[in-house]
Amino acid sequence: VDLFVRASNILAINMYEKFGYVKYRRVLDYYAGGGSDGSNTNTSEGVGEDSEDAFDMRKALARDVKKESVIPLKHPVRTEDLEW
Repeated sequence: VDLFVRASNILAINMYEKFGYVKYRRVLDYYAGGGSDGSNTNTSEGVGEDSEDAFDMRKALARDVKKESVIPLKHPVRTEDLEW
């Protein structure tokens, strides 16, 4: 089971960790930025100035006895690297 949470949302991260989730990987620029007026504030790289990373938090299912599905990655990934 996995979910995505803003990297700045410490309260939610702590709550999910209490429920047995682990920070599996950081996803760079997961949340796209936008101006306070709702306009897009993209930079020349195509990433919003207000974009924010997310943590992909995972919790192993009971059948994953060795918890191999939740071994944290050592490097961050980009949204285009995610498989749905």
